[in-house]
Amino acid sequence: MGQDTSYLLERMTIVGDLGAASFVPWIRRHAAKLGLSHTISHMSSMRIELEVAGPEELIDMMEMGCSLGPIDVWVERIDRTAISSERT
Repeated sequence: MGQDTSYLLERMTIVGDLGAASFVPWIRRHAAKLGLSHTISHMSSMRIELEVAGPEELIDMMEMGCSLGPIDVWVERIDRTAISSERT
């Protein structure tokens, strides 16, 4: 019997002290390890916006990873906005 999985496309906005040069490569590696498709649409020292696509549980793991992130950044909050979803 197959498992019911939600495949989502979400915009994730990360806000905080994000000026460390290591954070964006860290985000890319973390998304790749989780098997999430991702596109970074905005980068600044205070805000990063990315679109992530994949199963909801893995997007949740991405959010948790980013909130704990590398030691040289301080994430104040992460806002998530659903762009689309489908069930498989």
